[in-house]
Amino acid sequence: MASSSFSPAAPQVFNGEGYHIWVVKMKTYLQAFDLWKVVNSDVEPEPLRGNLTVAQIRQHADERTKRHTAMSCIQNSVSDVIFTRIMACELPKQAWDKLQEEFQGTERTRQQQLLNLRRDFENLKMKEEETVKQYSDRIMAVVNSIRLLGDQFNEARIVEKVIATLPKRYEAKISSLEDSRDLSNISLTELINALYAQEQRRASTKDFIIVL
Repeated sequence: MASSSFSPAAPQVFNGEGYHIWVVKMKTYLQAFDLWKVVNSDVEPEPLRGNLTVAQIRQHADERTKRHTAMSCIQNSVSDVIFTRIMACELPKQAWDKLQEEFQGTERTRQQQLLNLRRDFENLKMKEEETVKQYSDRIMAVVNSIRLLGDQFNEARIVEKVIATLPKRYEAKISSLEDSRDLSNISLTELINALYAQEQRRASTKDFIIVL
């Protein structure tokens, strides 16, 4: 059950753009109030029957209330234009699935998007004029898009990608890192910080030479 002392801010109202980001925030928001199971199920509570205990009656009322609360959360987290697309939905799952179908597409569409993003990832290479942090930002933009579509993408694969596509000026630093630790266990943050430190030293050396 959600803690009464914690009340997370509602996600930004979805207006038709950035669906993949909104849906992650919205799911977390619903989970915080113990409503995600309600949204993820299209089974209505069974009608009341005779000889029920007070606890059973309360449970039934609670289940119905949760459905109304979940529907209210979804309706109030979309703009009026988007609301017209789901206003006829009676269950929160119907509204959720309708938004998903329209803005994420069918499973076939999602798989095509993933295929395109994986291809983009494989084709990424660091540009000569880029800093290592700029390059890592480009990589993570693609990776995060893949993850938002529900595909698992571990950090080790990202680290391998960075190392394999660095320009030759980083070879000495990579060799030094290999001598000092196991690169299969290095985090992306550690790798980027080590390479960034080398860039800073190189920049300082160039500035010193120019001054001389």
